[in-house]
Amino acid sequence: MNIDTLIEAKWIVPVEPENMVLEDHAIAIHEGHILELLPIADAANKFTAEKTHRLSNHLLIPGLINTHTHAAMSLFRGLSDDRSLMNWLNEHIWPAEQTVVSADFVHDGTRHAIAEMIRCGTTCFNDMYFFPDQTAHVASVAGIRAMVGMIVIDFPSAWARNTAEYFHKGEEIHDIFRHHPLIHTCFAPHAPYTVNDESLQRIAVHAEELDVPITIHLHEIAHEVEESVNNTGERPIKRLERLGLLSPRLVAVHMTQLDESDISLAKKYGINVVHCPQSNLKLASGFCPVHTLENSGINIALGTDGAASNNDLDMIGEMQTAALLAKGVAANAEALPAFSALKMATLNGARALGLDDRIGSLTAGKYADITAIHMNTIECQPIYDPVSQLVYSVSRDQVSDVWVDGKHLLDNGRLTTLDEEKILQKSREWQPELKRFH
Repeated sequence: MNIDTLIEAKWIVPVEPENMVLEDHAIAIHEGHILELLPIADAANKFTAEKTHRLSNHLLIPGLINTHTHAAMSLFRGLSDDRSLMNWLNEHIWPAEQTVVSADFVHDGTRHAIAEMIRCGTTCFNDMYFFPDQTAHVASVAGIRAMVGMIVIDFPSAWARNTAEYFHKGEEIHDIFRHHPLIHTCFAPHAPYTVNDESLQRIAVHAEELDVPITIHLHEIAHEVEESVNNTGERPIKRLERLGLLSPRLVAVHMTQLDESDISLAKKYGINVVHCPQSNLKLASGFCPVHTLENSGINIALGTDGAASNNDLDMIGEMQTAALLAKGVAANAEALPAFSALKMATLNGARALGLDDRIGSLTAGKYADITAIHMNTIECQPIYDPVSQLVYSVSRDQVSDVWVDGKHLLDNGRLTTLDEEKILQKSREWQPELKRFH
């Protein structure tokens, strides 16, 4: 059988079925989809490929899914570090955004972020930021999969003057990209403390009508919860329940401040949680009780947050931090084993975004979104368990190749759809204007 691509590898971890590691296997790809995983010898007899990649020292995993980020904020990387969340937002980030954010800013910042994400093995990201039309355009050109947020926030911005315009522009973007093979949309109310009841209720209704997810920062810091109780008499998640937002389409980001009632609500409605461990640690936001949530059957995905509060978009590093932090918080060395961390970064993210029928695992029929990692290094040898080594030893520099929809976006460390030097030059041009907000 003639096919487009055959990728041979030392190890393949398909994620489905769980805990399976295939050794000396190949992935057959045709027209952007995975046809079959089979032993290398069998693949040679069964397929004639236009391109064959022989990666004898590599591990293949599903493309990593960054389930929460603000891509354009890559241009804020390192701006006003080592400050508390509300000081960082109120005194530095929001004033900077009000001054410099524009369509060009989002275009350039997002392109920089996408280059970094591809180099780190990410094939899909869920974005919340202004000018989502620019995010969608840049992602489409780069060939990466993206879910762009139809942002809603109570104050005016360069993107929209009022609530009505946020909704109108967001739904315009949904209409433009609704049939795009790589671009998806979701509602993205910023947080309970920045979006009023009427808008949140409207989002709940429209998300059902359009059949899209809702992503929101929720229970991120103690002050948010205290302020909600003082102002409304309710914890934020309880308020969202009253307004009709709790459902399997809700993607709740951070969730560091949880009591038993909050976890019960999350379980009752089947919401998804996005854990951003490095950002939460840097901003001292608190600790997401990952082990407790996992034991409650709640779907937990991973995100980096923006590069302004992390300060990278490295999902491999995020997996390691998540696994180690979960053990420390739970005081249990068996909490969040390596495979569970990998699943959070792949299939769980796909489930949170409603894309698990298309991506998130290396199974026949799904899109060929694949990341290859070079494992024959001093830092990774010897290898007894490739998944354990991936989570606890690998660095992003070992990502060698990335495919999205069967297209080769990173070829032996080289970006194929983006010009690295032009990206760096553009990012440097923004630095003088942003430096005064440091």
